[in-house]
Amino acid sequence: MAQTAVSRPRGPLAWFNGNHHRAALNLFLLVVVAHWAEHLVQAYQIWVLGSPRPQARGVLGQFYPWLVTSEWLHYGYAIVMLVLLFLLRPGFTGRSRTWWTVALAIQFWHHIEHLLLLVQAQTGSVLWGKAMPTSVLQLVFPRVELHLFYNSIVFVPMVIAMYLHLRPSPHEAEAMACTCAGRPPKARTLATHAA
Repeated sequence: MAQTAVSRPRGPLAWFNGNHHRAALNLFLLVVVAHWAEHLVQAYQIWVLGSPRPQARGVLGQFYPWLVTSEWLHYGYAIVMLVLLFLLRPGFTGRSRTWWTVALAIQFWHHIEHLLLLVQAQTGSVLWGKAMPTSVLQLVFPRVELHLFYNSIVFVPMVIAMYLHLRPSPHEAEAMACTCAGRPPKARTLATHAA
């Protein structure tokens, strides 16, 4: 009887992707939903209440207006999203990992857009002859709509990945190192019959 090793996260990633994967995912989802809520309130203020865009600040921006205009804050959130998508990725297997990777790739581009905005804001050199820092896709879409779009196209594959992760196929469940699907992870090695 031969032993076949099962790939398990090691080091600091083991905490995120082992027994605490579900807690880390839930905390991450809470942060993402809170961010979503801010963008949705801002859109409501513009499209339903008719607020001018500079006065549509979401919930926190009403009390702390600098939050809406701080490129450091927006870039910080984009980088935190990118890092957490990366750190939590090893806990996913099969189909859920594919969808999580899609969210990670889209967030990577979203982060590039925010980096571009941050650099312009910090250097005072705006691109494309615009009056204020402008990202690449902002040349085509207004900022509020663009960020609702970005948040949507990152959030949807994340949710699909989480759904599939909680309902893995038998093969995917066997490869899981976490207890997210309600089953304990398999032992570090699996016994297989030599042919």
